[in-house]
Amino acid sequence: MTSALSAKHLHDEAAAYRWVEARVWPNGRVCPHCGVVDDSGALKGKSTRIGVYKCYSCRKPFTVKVGTIFESSHVKLHIWLQAMHIMASSKKGFSSNQFARVLGVDLKTAWFMSHRIRLAMAPSGSLPPLGGEGKVVEVDETYHGKVEHPAEFRKDTGAALKAPRRGRHRGPANKRPIVTLVERGGSARTFHVAEANVATVAKIVRDNVDRKSKLHTDASSLYLTVGKEFAEHGRVEHSMGEYVRYEGGAAIHNNSAEAYFSVFKRGMKGVYQHCKEKHLHRYLAEFDFRHNTRVGLGVDDTTRADKLLAGVVGKRLTYQTTDRPA
Repeated sequence: MTSALSAKHLHDEAAAYRWVEARVWPNGRVCPHCGVVDDSGALKGKSTRIGVYKCYSCRKPFTVKVGTIFESSHVKLHIWLQAMHIMASSKKGFSSNQFARVLGVDLKTAWFMSHRIRLAMAPSGSLPPLGGEGKVVEVDETYHGKVEHPAEFRKDTGAALKAPRRGRHRGPANKRPIVTLVERGGSARTFHVAEANVATVAKIVRDNVDRKSKLHTDASSLYLTVGKEFAEHGRVEHSMGEYVRYEGGAAIHNNSAEAYFSVFKRGMKGVYQHCKEKHLHRYLAEFDFRHNTRVGLGVDDTTRADKLLAGVVGKRLTYQTTDRPA
């Protein structure tokens, strides 16, 4: 069996450019400056870089990297493709420190590459609603990491939440709320929110789930009102030790959402260990992407890396914009 990492485009720069060009320009070479298709030619001077073309319409040079996450990067393209394949195939993520060691780049470069790849993993444009007639969508919320500026997230008074006394716990106080929607046997969609309250959760569910779907949640009061708007609302009482219930031959549970959070937290605690809140949305996009292109849906590592490459176009991330929402 041949190693997936032995492919030529992962080791040869010219092959890497041909690989990316075939996928970014499937219908012909597109000038990123003027948009003209197939009206350009390769520059072949002795000092010309690999993959440079000149548009005959606007007379400007360009490469396939322009207008993608690769733009203005000094890292070799085949190194980028190695990083993307590794990140796409690592179920719980791949840390920047390990990228730096494996790829032979410094830590700052590895960190920035990771965030650009996460940006490529994020979906582009509007998405169709999850679920549909006869389908089940599970909803759950969790909390990960401490809120960095608690006063900014307390909407009723604007004051910071008080720290718990020693030996006592305040549940989600001063923690980052995350809401996930998981179509059973299908895709997941996850959101970092300022507050996991009834209004916020209800809006997320209404905006992202087909009303003909069956909604399955735990017994949290967050879902009581919005659950009435769907074909069915099944609830399980975790506090009573109930994690699955069968009614009419159908299983009522939110174990798919719980399983998603299990993988997410294992990755965040075991691999990444620390994440600033302003970057959390990109990490969620990363775990969403791998969940939505998992082996259980018939996607292997190579195909997943190809799907990731398809998401690089039209996305730019600079050091000045890393703290902006997706």
